[in-house]
Amino acid sequence: MKKYLDPKADLTFKKVFGEHKDLVISFMNALLPFESPEEEIIGVEYLNPELVPMNPLRKDSIVDVRCVDGRGRQFLVEMQMMWTPEYKQRVLFNASKAYVSQLDKSRPYELLQPVYSLNLVNDTFSESPDYYHDYRIVEVAETKEVIEGLRFIFIELPKFTPRSYSERRMQVLWLRYLTEIDGKTREVPEELLSVPEINKAVEEVEESAFTEQELLTYEHFWDMIGASRLLMVGAERRGLEKGMAKGMERGMKQGMKQGMKQGLEQGQQEERIRNARGMKAKGIPVEVISEITGLTSEEITAL
Repeated sequence: MKKYLDPKADLTFKKVFGEHKDLVISFMNALLPFESPEEEIIGVEYLNPELVPMNPLRKDSIVDVRCVDGRGRQFLVEMQMMWTPEYKQRVLFNASKAYVSQLDKSRPYELLQPVYSLNLVNDTFSESPDYYHDYRIVEVAETKEVIEGLRFIFIELPKFTPRSYSERRMQVLWLRYLTEIDGKTREVPEELLSVPEINKAVEEVEESAFTEQELLTYEHFWDMIGASRLLMVGAERRGLEKGMAKGMERGMKQGMKQGMKQGLEQGQQEERIRNARGMKAKGIPVEVISEITGLTSEEITAL
């Protein structure tokens, strides 16, 4: 019986999509928000996944897969196992580097081509029930006009549920490949095997296709992910406890401050009433008492 490795792991993801152009083309055409067949990718060339800065003092960065098509459009594909608040900034940073790296001093801006950043996240980060998130630079208030150049796709894999979307069939099948194939898989669904590209991707993650050293690297990856999750859970728990303690302390201080403020205001009001009552007993006109004490005519009349 065949055994499989999880395609979401760093080793397997790069093997499937970083070494087989036909697979990454099919994958990106299924998951990127192309609006017409003319926009779809026909051929690609792999680029160095390391985004080296022009200035050696600047920050270096690496993506899982980076490629360019015949039109000059660049595509960054990443598999992220755990969500962190900084991840969106890292994605923006990498896509921006890929965008500006297209030009040297002698080339005009109109030669710039779009950069697409496709991010598969094996975690949840939004309150939206949707698993697919498409980000663009958009004028918000009036025209909804888009500044072309950068486009970011985030897919929350845990929210994905397989349904029969006839117009997005390949998207569903590729996401099923990522979410249904793992170390426990013994029989691959026929719907996946019926697609040549996905069938090939399944063969690429068969355990028998990996060396002993690669399998050790694979196991080490999952050990690190497990340890990282424990650390994050512990940090979140400590942060929650610390936040609750700070909140209680802040609440007590705020309560004391509010209480002192209310007491002071009540004392000042009582003083105004005493003064108004004394002036009223001496026959001072109500409008004069009101001007001096700040009390209304109704309040003074009721004394």
